[in-house]
Order: sequence, then C-alpha cells, then structure tokens
Amino acid sequence: MKIEFVERNYKISNRLKEVITEKVERLSKYFGTGAKAKVVCSEQNKAQKLELTIVNKGVLYRSEVTSDEMFCNIDLALPKIERQIVRHKDKKIAKSRVKEVNAYEFIEEKPAEELPDVYKKKAFDLEPITVEDAKDYITRLGHTFFVFLNAETGKVNVLYTRKDEKFGLIEVNY
Repeated sequence: MKIEFVERNYKISNRLKEVITEKVERLSKYFGTGAKAKVVCSEQNKAQKLELTIVNKGVLYRSEVTSDEMFCNIDLALPKIERQIVRHKDKKIAKSRVKEVNAYEFIEEKPAEELPDVYKKKAFDLEPITVEDAKDYITRLGHTFFVFLNAETGKVNVLYTRKDEKFGLIEVNY
C-alpha cells in the first residue's frame, strides 16, 4: 500500500511515520496492491488532528480524529476505517447473494401495465425566434419549458428552466 504523508502546521517525526506506516499496512490485508493511503497531520489551537483517507478501486474510506496526542489519533482512526471496510465488504457480499425475486411468481397471468392517456394536446406553428426571445417568453409565461424554431440555426430547440434557476437548451437534430 502506498502511503502519502502531508504536514499542515505540524512536523511529522520519523518515529511517527514508522508507527503510522506499520499500523496502516495492517489494513492491506483487505486490499490488493493498488490501494493508496493519505495521512494528513495538522495542529490547530493545541489540538492535534489526523486525517486518514484510503482509496482502493474507486472506493473511499475516511477517518478524521482530533486529540492531544498524535500517537493516540492513529489508534482511534484505524478502527473507524476498519469498520467502514468491513461494512462495505459485507454489503457487497449481501448484494451478490440477493436473488432476483419475481414479483408475479404465484400469479398465472401478469397484469397488463397501462400507461395513462394523453391528458392535453397542443398544436402550434413554429415561428423562427432567437434564444433571447425564447428566454423572455418562458419567463413571461411562467412555463418550465418552451419549444421554438431557432432563427440562428434553423433547428427546433427546447429551452427549459433548470432546478438551479438557470436555463438549459436542447437542440433537436433531424
């Protein structure tokens, strides 16, 4: 396992690096050779903080501990990480064991799924307008989308209001 050390307002001694490396290496039994660990040691207001992050095959495990002694922090952070690893492993095993259940196992004939009918139908002529005019129409009408013929490209476009109050534009290729 590759271990990276980062110092922030704290000088990591060689002895501390050795202890952290030795203890973090014990977790390598859960991972292959591709796992990477990042250890960040910092000090704020006389409190020493250790952040341990392990990344393996796209899965992130993280623990953050603050105490008066950095050597104690590693002993507090490792069990947290190990619980996360074991929990993730158990979830993967449980997920693989779950069989796909047929919801209609005891019914001879599956019920037909009916889609709702078209509630409202509208027809209109597409007049060429600019995107700026379409923005103006959508805000004045209070609609969430507006279909128009783009005067600049000559293609059918859909302008819609996104959840973040910005506009989205869909250009239709035909």
